[in-house]
Amino acid sequence: MFVELMPLLAGRTVLITVAKVDDKTLRVNVIPALAKADDNPALSTPLTYTGPPEELDAELGKHLAGYVQTHQQTASTLSEAKATMEAAAKAAQEEAKRKAEERKKASPKSPDKGTAAIAETVSAPGPASSSPAAVASRSATTGTLGLFPAAAPEPSTTQSEGGLAL
Repeated sequence: MFVELMPLLAGRTVLITVAKVDDKTLRVNVIPALAKADDNPALSTPLTYTGPPEELDAELGKHLAGYVQTHQQTASTLSEAKATMEAAAKAAQEEAKRKAEERKKASPKSPDKGTAAIAETVSAPGPASSSPAAVASRSATTGTLGLFPAAAPEPSTTQSEGGLAL
């Protein structure tokens, strides 16, 4: 049993508990502790084996060997996945940086007229123009926040003898 646990014990502490379930049955829990605070919780998944003492003597070693092998494969897979994700994130950051530099080199020194007009529309030049009356006035003539044209006023309707007149 302990020979099978040696690979698992190389990197972490393992807690083993044994409890009597009834007169003929025992329950054994093998619980690996996390080696580091940032370890994946899957690496602390316990092995629980319940059976009569004779069966535990005969079978627990085999189950421990399979458990330790699965634990090591999981740790390896998680490490590989973490390394792959870190490499992909680094590559994406470098690509974004490269594209930003290309855009910076390709863009003209002064903004074009369209960009300047948008900047003027969005920014408020002073406190007087941000007053509720000024905002309402701009909204009535140029649309909400000055970004879209105002909708045409709806025609008024009046009642006449022949029906509605526009």
